[in-house]
Amino acid sequence: MIISVANPIYDSVFKYLMEDNRVAKTVLSALLKREVAEVDMRKHEYTNGTRDKISMFRIDFGAKVRQDDGSLKLVLIELQKTWLETETLRFRQYLGTQYANPDNILKDSNPNGYGIPMITVYLLGHQVGEIEEPVLYVRHKSYDYDGVEVTKGMPDPFVESLVHDSIIVQIPLLHGRVNNRLVEVLSVFDQTNKDGKNRQVLKIDESAYDGDEEMKHILHRLLAAASDSKLRQDMNVEDEYFSAIETRDTAIMKRDQKIAEQDARLVEQDARLEEQSAQLEEQRTALLVSAKAMKLAGISEEQIVALTKISIEEIKRL
Repeated sequence: MIISVANPIYDSVFKYLMEDNRVAKTVLSALLKREVAEVDMRKHEYTNGTRDKISMFRIDFGAKVRQDDGSLKLVLIELQKTWLETETLRFRQYLGTQYANPDNILKDSNPNGYGIPMITVYLLGHQVGEIEEPVLYVRHKSYDYDGVEVTKGMPDPFVESLVHDSIIVQIPLLHGRVNNRLVEVLSVFDQTNKDGKNRQVLKIDESAYDGDEEMKHILHRLLAAASDSKLRQDMNVEDEYFSAIETRDTAIMKRDQKIAEQDARLVEQDARLEEQSAQLEEQRTALLVSAKAMKLAGISEEQIVALTKISIEEIKRL
């Protein structure tokens, strides 16, 4: 059955979705490819409140992740979502604040002040360069001088305090590639399912998730969001913002195009003037050669001036 749900591309809907503890565990478990047994949305939520030129939404999670030996490991998950192309400096600035945040230091049995291991997740609404993989796992490793991987004593809390792993998801490349759990979970972001008349709504075939209670729960959460008047108003505000951004970007694009065309015309004019100058110089040189030849032939200076239009002073200097 086709159902209409709220589009999680909107910051307000995404926040509403991830505030649900069960949804957060489902999404993060799929991203990490490990069971997230416990998860808490941390007290600081960093959204793009100023609504400047970039739409970027951030949520911090503290998660206890099941390890291979069955133990639980506390990690900090920095989830950043953006639907417009943005410079990496903004991501780096945010990470800097997290590394410097004293709340991100382990509290128990930690005399050395080690930081909580961190994993960054980037949900991008655009493609990165020519990378064709929808999901990238960027993991750090340690090597000795000869390039041999160091495994003894790893992972080490000191090292984990200073470096982090990253997961980069290119949402546009997920469409039609439901071949693993993560892509299945993120399929609810597929923008090809947008309603033709209302981009705030996705049309999703609920039967595609039969037997998957976690995905059903995500759909029901998005279904509830679609009927929430406050969320609809928030989406309207986001649409107005994006409309203003698109109008501004279109104006900038047209301006830049006009400037580029003017620059091209100026370059062309300069080239023509340079060519004309070269031709005039060549003609002048030829006239001087002719004038010198006529002078040597005994033709009077007055006649040479009349024939070549060269000044009498120049002819006298020949």
